[in-house]
Amino acid sequence: MNEQRSDANIPNVGGWKDTAPRHTLTYRIRHRARNTVIYVLAAALAFVGTVAAATLIDINGAIKDGEVKAIPQKGQKEEELVDPNAGKSIELLVMGQDTRDGADNAAIGGGDTSEGSHQADTTMVVQISADRSYINLVSIPRDSLVDAPSCETSKGTVSARYNVMFNSIFAEGYATGDDLASAASCTVNAVNSLTGLNIQNFIVVDFNGLKDMINAIGGVKICIPSDVKDPYTGLDLTKGLHQLDGLAATQYARTRYSLGDGSDVQRTTRQQYLIKQLLQQALDKNIFTHTSELYQLAKSALKSLNISHGLADTATLAGLAMSLKNLNVAHMYTRTLPVVQAPSDPNRVVWDSSADELWTKMREGKPFVEQATQDSSSNDSNKDDKSSENSDSTDQNQNADQNTQGDQNTQATQQNTKVAEGVEKTPDGKYIDTATGGVIDTETGAVQDANTGQVLGISEAYLNNVVCPVK
Repeated sequence: MNEQRSDANIPNVGGWKDTAPRHTLTYRIRHRARNTVIYVLAAALAFVGTVAAATLIDINGAIKDGEVKAIPQKGQKEEELVDPNAGKSIELLVMGQDTRDGADNAAIGGGDTSEGSHQADTTMVVQISADRSYINLVSIPRDSLVDAPSCETSKGTVSARYNVMFNSIFAEGYATGDDLASAASCTVNAVNSLTGLNIQNFIVVDFNGLKDMINAIGGVKICIPSDVKDPYTGLDLTKGLHQLDGLAATQYARTRYSLGDGSDVQRTTRQQYLIKQLLQQALDKNIFTHTSELYQLAKSALKSLNISHGLADTATLAGLAMSLKNLNVAHMYTRTLPVVQAPSDPNRVVWDSSADELWTKMREGKPFVEQATQDSSSNDSNKDDKSSENSDSTDQNQNADQNTQGDQNTQATQQNTKVAEGVEKTPDGKYIDTATGGVIDTETGAVQDANTGQVLGISEAYLNNVVCPVK
């Protein structure tokens, strides 16, 4: 569990508990997620099937080549090595770097971003629970407006800034420090200030790295809910189930205007869907029959990733992989931050006040989706036994009232039809995500709040079981 930073000493910015920031825009952000926690999880899983000493030495070299030393921020302790078996939750920041450096990245990138430009195209906060039974993942929209605290880089201090786009924090850190460590460290520092979390570790990946990792695992199955032909990325697919190679999957992760409502938030949900599909495919691989393939995935991932010092260790990743090998992907809870239009700019967004509900659960080490208690039925049984032995008429009347109310609730629940695990259909034809109670957009699979219309995430259960079942 993370300790709350109520005494956060962030220069010029009051931190996550500041109730009146200068720009008066409390809690802001939104962004588009690129798939990356899968990189650590799927890559780490490969260690299970590659236990030979020579293999471990080879992979450890790849890890060290991609290691990035975080720059200590004022008032913070030095980062510590992650101990996946210590019974503590693991928090990390995953950043997808939007760069055109190198021929491969330039070919995949598209758009108008020039070589030498470094943006945090995707940022996700990932929390792996202490008991390894679930993962919380929150996507931070790149063009949400936030307060950025000052931060230290390799070549000096970046001053605090107010009401700036979130992805500019990464870019400003890189421009000042002229290295990835500066960009990532400034971003981690800002996220900690905005959320009250105490994240110490991070992972950074670029376009080409994502493509290579997906190719290494043999591609990924993706359900396309409607035809798409995107002139920016070159993605051209018909509605239905597709086995995408690395290039097409990367294009899918980047496509914005040709799918859904064209918003960055909905693109974020699609990237979350891709992460889950990749993770499920990695977990489905039999380590005895697919050892070579998993080994190539591990090497490809580790060569493509830049990992903070606290995670850049073979034993750490191997231990983490072992502790996650039985993870149920349905317990990977992905969310996009609730956002509203920014008062200062109609083309930007700010975090809605309800965003802190997600950060509070993370700070308290709780899953986004509460699990039903398994002893509820036995408790009910005990209550029934006691009531039968009790001849008090008042208790009998109370039990009768409770039973009547229970019958009414059961009848109300039965009005919806279960079409898949996590998906119900209402009598009027709407699809409901049972985890959030949100309404599923049948054109995109996005889950929207029934009252506000805000996008909460995506229903992979709807895409995989209703639109095009994955076999």
